[in-house]
Amino acid sequence: MEQTIKTKGRIDWMITILPLAIILGLCITFMLWPERSNIILSQIRFFFGDTLGAYYLIVGLGIFLISIYLSFSKYGNIVLGGKNEKPKYSFFTWGAMMFTAGLAADILFYSFSEWFMYAVDPRMTELGGIYEWAGVFPVFHWSLIPWGFYLVLAVAFGFMLHVRKRERQKYSEACRPLLGKYTDGWLGRIIDLLAVFALIAGTATTFSVATPMMTSIINELFHISIDPTFLTITILVITCCIYTYALLHGFKGIGILARICVFMFFGLLAYVLFFGGETKFIIENGLTSLGKMFQNFLELSTYTDPRRTTSFPQNWTIYYWAYWMVWCVAAPFFIGSISRGRTIKQTILGGYIFGVGSTIISFVILGNYSMGLQASGAADFLTEYVENGDAYSIIINIIRTIPWSPFILLLVLLTMFAFYSTSFDSIALTASMYSYRKLGENEMPNRGIQLMWCILLIMLPIALVFAQSSMSNLQTVSIIAAFPIGIIMVMIVYSLIKDANSYLNGK
Repeated sequence: MEQTIKTKGRIDWMITILPLAIILGLCITFMLWPERSNIILSQIRFFFGDTLGAYYLIVGLGIFLISIYLSFSKYGNIVLGGKNEKPKYSFFTWGAMMFTAGLAADILFYSFSEWFMYAVDPRMTELGGIYEWAGVFPVFHWSLIPWGFYLVLAVAFGFMLHVRKRERQKYSEACRPLLGKYTDGWLGRIIDLLAVFALIAGTATTFSVATPMMTSIINELFHISIDPTFLTITILVITCCIYTYALLHGFKGIGILARICVFMFFGLLAYVLFFGGETKFIIENGLTSLGKMFQNFLELSTYTDPRRTTSFPQNWTIYYWAYWMVWCVAAPFFIGSISRGRTIKQTILGGYIFGVGSTIISFVILGNYSMGLQASGAADFLTEYVENGDAYSIIINIIRTIPWSPFILLLVLLTMFAFYSTSFDSIALTASMYSYRKLGENEMPNRGIQLMWCILLIMLPIALVFAQSSMSNLQTVSIIAAFPIGIIMVMIVYSLIKDANSYLNGK
């Protein structure tokens, strides 16, 4: 049974109050000085993303290779729990909660739009053409390396929680085998503060990217004349209410919402695949893109464009690795928590099957649907994007071409609400756990603390909406926060292997 913590003396006020102060400070800064803030963010982005960009690529490829090693080495048979313990959740329920916790509503935004954003990049001409490569990069940027981040940390946290039975559910605790007594000192505090800052940056970025698409869909469906900023903030508040309600009902509420989300998501994909009229192109171009991705995986993972002929990796790959790294603060903790009873191999390979498989299916179907219309001449989304640069309006035009488009618009909107809610209830849960010095495996944070974090996570996205930050500046928030997280991730992996060796040797 899950027990709700009521003892206020166990709250870590530094980890709780300092992020609040940071959020309030950033909100005030973005609202009062939006233009100056955007200039500073652009300068910082250049330093981290351009000057130090190779660092993100090295960490990304390294973590993926480690995930394969952990699966097929002696560590793969370690059970995250008792040696004979069985999984708590069925594969579908586990996979649904994992998938929806790891991906927010931006998967729908990027599934529809990413190919045409790549298509106008000079890198596609360098490689050989739009139709050969614009479908490759979406599946590359959203598959093996990103999910490798999640799954390696998930087994590290699962080992820490279910095998070693540690009661500090924080990043610093996962580093204890390496740091020893320093975990309880200032070094551990700094690690946890950096983790919470990254968590806030990740939520701010994803909310700010996809909520304008929800605003566009509502305007298209109901033809209402409401200020877009007000409507976007209303969407954020409604989403906050939904994930707060689910969170306060514990893992049961999260599980139900996750299953609903998965059914709507795959229902949408099936409808577009079988009734959109581009089934042949979707299957054939999707298969071709997958083949190119696997064939060129190492080259894509290490390409830095040293002469900066297009700066494609700086604009895209490095941003994506940073984006997924900041999400690694919350999603892997949640995946590790629900993976009790599974082996390390089952968790990693099962995560790749369900998480990567579901993600790739989304990009193959939704992206290749509109690319097929472009290739056949039935529509010209590229010209439209070059002329106005508004990805949200183009997505609406894409959906208009699907039979029964009002129904599809409504389904997309509801699925985005569900994705946001299932992602952020798990994030708020992880954040509220950070507020405690110690938290037993079957204990849940106080509902007041959970409610506080549900509200905190929505504040910075609202401030960014007011500031009207560009896509580039939203990406910068993630790139900055991810830099120290990459170092901490390496420390966690080293700690896992060291601790797992001790465990296998009976220590």
